[in-house]
Amino acid sequence: MIVTVGIKALNEEAHIAASLASACEAVAPLGGEVILADCGSTDRTVEIARDYPVRILQLSDPAQKSCGTGAQLAFQEARGDFFYLLDGDMVLKPGFLSEAIAYLRAHPECAGVGGRVCEADTSSIEFEMRARLNDAQASSAGGEVDRLDCGGLYRAEAIRSVGHFADRNLHAFEEFELAARLRAKGWKLARIPVDSVDHFGHAVEGPRLLLRRVATGYAGGAGEAVRAAIGRPHLSYVIRDFSQLRFGLAMWAWWLVLLTTLAEGQWAAFLLFLAVPVAYLAWRRGGLRLGAYSLVTWNVTAIGLAQGLLRRRRPTREPIPCRDLSARPGALP
Repeated sequence: MIVTVGIKALNEEAHIAASLASACEAVAPLGGEVILADCGSTDRTVEIARDYPVRILQLSDPAQKSCGTGAQLAFQEARGDFFYLLDGDMVLKPGFLSEAIAYLRAHPECAGVGGRVCEADTSSIEFEMRARLNDAQASSAGGEVDRLDCGGLYRAEAIRSVGHFADRNLHAFEEFELAARLRAKGWKLARIPVDSVDHFGHAVEGPRLLLRRVATGYAGGAGEAVRAAIGRPHLSYVIRDFSQLRFGLAMWAWWLVLLTTLAEGQWAAFLLFLAVPVAYLAWRRGGLRLGAYSLVTWNVTAIGLAQGLLRRRRPTREPIPCRDLSARPGALP
């Protein structure tokens, strides 16, 4: 078994067919398998998946769902020498797996390799900003990176050397946390100038998306990633490279300054400290709209940092209970 493509999904009926079809097409010439790790979908995701030659594994307890749980569920059942994690709203580009496997075989020190991520829908301000970031990454693709956001192809051997693929406690930033563990073990990561996926995302307006992240626990991913590193060899990489930690701490300091100036009745200072970050981010993002949204995002990150640091953790290396839904209804065992 050369390669496994794991697809994590939760209520992805709008895009899951295209995602599954692209994964099946990609592994067919290589010798591989596709695993759908479903976190308890209540729509037609599983029903649609039964039309494809894939293994369908569903989380036994949907209350344990998280980005990390879905990713680790896919990996724990994988049999390939290489493993690619795909989101249920992503379509794998033809040819990327072959290019990525060739790169990893030529670079034995490299644990994983990613490509260019193409945002297919930028109607939401969130994905408009992501597209700009992806374009910046694409322009410099072709070298070592500190993480593989939005997916990459990994050596299964490298993943096993650090214990697990994704921390089941993480509601976000599982790629960064994995990268920190790998790099602390001496592995490298790279990005090549090849299109890897089309990402469709959820067409939700920015403010609603941010509120949903707080409500679902996604925003707490930053704090969860930091807490997972405490007392571990990769903590130094998290402190040095995790921008969400810096953003969160900066916002905590900003809140303290604003509260202090308010308590002391220093209204001019309060307005100045309120305006400075908005002006700075508007300049960095190329407009007041994107700057203001970035500031709101940073505040959500700061809230999530506190949420995640205080959240209870489950053991990371325990197998994730699941049920196999691959067989069609009425099929013989």
